[in-house]
Amino acid sequence: MTQTSAPAPFSFRDRLAAILDRPVVRNTILGVILFNAIILGLETSPTVMEAAGPLILLLDGLCLAIFVVEIVAKLFVQRAQFWRDGWNIFDFVIVAISLVPSAQGLSVLRALRILRLLRVVSVAPSLRRVIEGLINALPGMGSVFLLMGLVFYIGAVMATKLFGAMFPDWFGTLGASMYSLFQIMTLESWSMGIVRPVMEQAPYAWMFFVPFILLTTFIILNLVVGLVVNSMQDAHHQEADERTDTYRDEVLNRLTDIEAALREQTLNSDKK
Repeated sequence: MTQTSAPAPFSFRDRLAAILDRPVVRNTILGVILFNAIILGLETSPTVMEAAGPLILLLDGLCLAIFVVEIVAKLFVQRAQFWRDGWNIFDFVIVAISLVPSAQGLSVLRALRILRLLRVVSVAPSLRRVIEGLINALPGMGSVFLLMGLVFYIGAVMATKLFGAMFPDWFGTLGASMYSLFQIMTLESWSMGIVRPVMEQAPYAWMFFVPFILLTTFIILNLVVGLVVNSMQDAHHQEADERTDTYRDEVLNRLTDIEAALREQTLNSDKK
């Protein structure tokens, strides 16, 4: 008879890792983040702080304690692996900022505690996918922004030469022209605020502003949007492929175990 060795008992680290991976734990942390955001919002109300200030500060401290315990638990479980995950570093920095004492010259850090709400991004998978898609789109967006910078520089030089003498506040300098062109690109009061007054003294001005708006607002910005959307789709497809590969590996492992069990059963039958 062959003796089967008993499985090794789970260590405290393994049990803690299993607890941290449970969906209920992640959802609890998400709930604490949202609750803490409400608490931080209530702290901005003098009326609420006058009525229940100590209670609100106590709840805020409890939320911070939960975040610290979570980070310490992850550090204990993952150890050096913890620092290889960008989202873990993000969470660590956010919690570390909250622990800095808000005394004397560091009182401005008290306002930075609202950054804890950003931890929703690291906890919610859908938000993480959006951020990862945006980060993956940055190299492509760099080329688009370079193109936009060239268009802005050329347009600013032309606008300064054409309209600087007539409207020095808007186009008197290269910097003022760039700012005015940026306002025009955003379509914020571009017609009645800038273009029509310019056209009253320079009727040909539409020949400059209309192509500029078409090029920057409706073409270049849509290129940025398209890059972000494509990157998000690529990230979604990559995540779906990873889930498929994981499921396939699980199925193959189960089939291997079944095949080994059948082979062992066949050998036992032959011995009998």
